[in-house]
Amino acid sequence: MKISGIFIYPIKSLKGISLESSVVEKRGLQYDRRWMLVDENGEFFTQREFPKMATVSIQLQNNSLKISAEGFEDLSVPFEMFGETIKVRVWQSVCDAIASENHINKWFSEVLQTNCKLVYMPENSERSVDKLFDKNNDIVSFADGYQLLVIGENSLNDLNEKLENKIPMNRFRPNLVVSGSAPFAEDFWEKIKIGETVFRSPKPCARCVITTVDQKEGVFTGKEPLKTLATYRMAKDVFPDNCAELGLDQTAVLFGQNLIPENFGETLKIGDEIGIIK
Repeated sequence: MKISGIFIYPIKSLKGISLESSVVEKRGLQYDRRWMLVDENGEFFTQREFPKMATVSIQLQNNSLKISAEGFEDLSVPFEMFGETIKVRVWQSVCDAIASENHINKWFSEVLQTNCKLVYMPENSERSVDKLFDKNNDIVSFADGYQLLVIGENSLNDLNEKLENKIPMNRFRPNLVVSGSAPFAEDFWEKIKIGETVFRSPKPCARCVITTVDQKEGVFTGKEPLKTLATYRMAKDVFPDNCAELGLDQTAVLFGQNLIPENFGETLKIGDEIGIIK
């Protein structure tokens, strides 16, 4: 089994970036979801409410992000941001973030046609993972819950065999894609090693309506793939005996496995082999 894809999403819910390699940090992959769009109350924005977010693209530059949207001039966002510190919320967790300058907030507000502001998670802002799975003061970026998400290519192939219209992997917004594993083998990876980095798996990923957003067009496409996944990938079907232990709702639809890194600073590369520890 090998890593066949590495992806980061510097601004939560915007278009992802495909990489050849990436450094593993305590919060996840370097630059992954360190920025986020919020409303005036600090509540996070995602494609659930604004599917057009999928069409806003990002490039990594020397000291900044280059943001592009059709019909707008490109925007530059510096890696290091200095400004007002505000409280922001991702689901039930609240943490500190630095608010962007007005011209940056205006650009995003015009693209999404709603008032919003871009915020950055500085090094001194620490957002904990779910206490049920926190073993070493584990912290996470603005990702929904955990540092990384891994999905096997053959898990998607299995799903696409059941769909009338096949969908690409980007519907599921993984960080790592794996070749050579059996369909849904990642469900049962408790601890793995990639290169010099060890990861443990807190729980499988419960999927939401973002999987129904066409990531190229930025529009909802209907009930798939959730409708089909619900026929054979509900938590009660995959883990009939330990949903509660995994903190899973029995009717959650599962696709992909969350990962928490246990050591940091190493680089993951396309082609790295995956070893199953447990």
